[in-house]
Amino acid sequence: MNTHSNAMPESSRDNQINDSPVNQTQVIAPAVISPARILYWSVRRELWEYRSIYIAPLAAATLFLFGFLIGVVHLPARMRGLSTLDPARQHEAVASQYDMAAGLVMLTALIVGVIYSLDALYGERRDRSILFWKSLPVSDLTTVLSKASVSLLVVPLLAFAITVALQWIMLMLSSVVLLVSGLNVVTFWRQLSFVQMSVGLLYHLLTVHALWYAPMYGWLLLVSAWARRAPFLWAALPVLAIAIVERIAFNTSYFTAVLQHRLAGGAEAVVVPGTFPMDPMTHFTPGHFLMSPGLWIGLAIFAAFLAAAVRLRRYQGPI
Repeated sequence: MNTHSNAMPESSRDNQINDSPVNQTQVIAPAVISPARILYWSVRRELWEYRSIYIAPLAAATLFLFGFLIGVVHLPARMRGLSTLDPARQHEAVASQYDMAAGLVMLTALIVGVIYSLDALYGERRDRSILFWKSLPVSDLTTVLSKASVSLLVVPLLAFAITVALQWIMLMLSSVVLLVSGLNVVTFWRQLSFVQMSVGLLYHLLTVHALWYAPMYGWLLLVSAWARRAPFLWAALPVLAIAIVERIAFNTSYFTAVLQHRLAGGAEAVVVPGTFPMDPMTHFTPGHFLMSPGLWIGLAIFAAFLAAAVRLRRYQGPI
């Protein structure tokens, strides 16, 4: 009897086994993550690593609120004394503490942005964590853009949210004290113009702290990507050297004037320069600001600094 007549060839048996739905190996293509999502999680990573970005403004707001709680008991007496003043002086007296609160939080946020930008690329080389981050599928451009986004957008928006929350708590506490004292709360609210203050604050943060100060943050990121030690000195010394050499060699101070104009804030953003951004007499001119040559020259310089920082991070290693 032929025992091999009904036997299946070995190759056919292997093909059927490989083609069976149970044993067939399915090749799953890796998921494609959009660049925007990678940038989003890179920004989240910065917030996880640098908690001072939001802790410092919160601490400044808490400190101011503590002082406000001590002095709010004298608010009824101050409101009675304001009845003899003209409306402009009344608004100035009522809104002065709210302006101080916004100024303190904005100043804290500005200091945080400067310190963060100086340490953003220098810190990862100092603690050698750059070796880990470069092993991830995140480009140098995305990394630098995420760090620039923190200084230009995240910090100003956090300052806005914290300031509005602080001023709202101050407004509620003041209203309660005035109601208990039997004074008119509606008059107090009209003098304060809370919505107008919030809009002016947001406008000031986006135009000045984000767009107008962009070249400063770009320079700090560039120094952070290049310096091997003491990034603060390397950021300040070249600026001082240029100003001193210009003064000695040409007896001029054009560079210093440009720096002062840049650090003083975008005067092109308002009609009346020098007034506080939440003042009701300040008129916003966004069209004039967006068409000003100083803004676009500064943004071009910022882009050049950012491109240099990306290239430096690509070839720089741990310190």
